[in-house]
Amino acid sequence: MFERFTSEARSTVKGAVDEARQAGAATVTEEHLLLSLLALGALDPLGVDRAAVTADLAAARRRGGMSRADEEALADLGIDLAEIISRVEETHGEGALSSPAPRKRTLGSSLRSALGRPEPEARHVPFTQGAKKALEQALRIALGRKDRHIGTLHLLLALLSRPGTPSEVLTDHGVTYTTAESTLAA
Repeated sequence: MFERFTSEARSTVKGAVDEARQAGAATVTEEHLLLSLLALGALDPLGVDRAAVTADLAAARRRGGMSRADEEALADLGIDLAEIISRVEETHGEGALSSPAPRKRTLGSSLRSALGRPEPEARHVPFTQGAKKALEQALRIALGRKDRHIGTLHLLLALLSRPGTPSEVLTDHGVTYTTAESTLAA
């Protein structure tokens, strides 16, 4: 499937891996795909404020990935998610509900250092099921539009078509499937 990606879409996928590595994440998520699209300027024609979207993604990460819909559902049950997050962070530190960093192999690192060998620059970071589904959805969207290649538009539309934090944050910033399709496809 990767051979059907445009160079910009390939850069986006590679950028998502880099985003995950820089964050110390154990996996590449849909959020990393969105951060890569932002970093590459793919959303600039839509007038998206990169810093604001990045801040909103960080806030969602702090909530442990819970969406506002989840928060509202809990509120209907009398559960205050903000209070729970506050208490968890009092006990375990800020960002305690965020994804944990990958475990490092200390013996291997120590052994490499002792032998004078450098650390490998790139570790394998697998894609989550959600990120894989987003890539598959991008292919379906391209096929449905009868486009020959998968581009950044298809990746963005795939993120917008799936429930979750990326589509919620984008929608909050005025980016919907319809606006993205009409603005970027022109």
